Amino acid sequence: MSTVSFTQMRDGTRADYDLLAANERRYVAELPDRLLAALADLDHGLGGYPISRLQHSLQSATRAERDGADIDWVVAALVHDIGDTLAPENHSQLAAAVLRPYVREEVTWVVQMHGVFQQHYFGKHTGQDPDAREAYRGHRWFESCERFCERWDQASFDPGYPTESLSHFEPMVREVFARPSFTIGDFTST
Repeated sequence: MSTVSFTQMRDGTRADYDLLAANERRYVAELPDRLLAALADLDHGLGGYPISRLQHSLQSATRAERDGADIDWVVAALVHDIGDTLAPENHSQLAAAVLRPYVREEVTWVVQMHGVFQQHYFGKHTGQDPDAREAYRGHRWFESCERFCERWDQASFDPGYPTESLSHFEPMVREVFARPSFTIGDFTST
């Protein structure tokens, strides 16, 4: 495998950066494979629930799809907890960062904020503020996040719910993450 000629980025040549760009294009094209593997790994994650984190993710996506949600919402429901393994204290932000280049801003904001909104259901039992989401009331996507949590997230811990498999959602993951991503100049914070 070819490598660049520099040991400091400022010393790189056009050929070095062309090589890196070609490598990055190939690596980015493999993102759906890595995401699907990361989702499969959720089957062995945090315990204590009646179903695995993978089954929760699949159930959330299944509910979104059965509600008639578009592909952005279905994939977001599938990957919304993908950060649980690497960022358990801020899993929502990690999942949103993964989605941000590929889905519309509303979907990214909802995934980023779902952890705060979910406190509504358990905060009174854990010493967290169940009304923390109220700080965002009036935000243009407040109701979208409220709906995401109510219909797809908090309701998806049912071992008896008929849930689609990961292979069912694979084509959607591949479609969303094959989209052209934003560029640095296109990024707007939410």
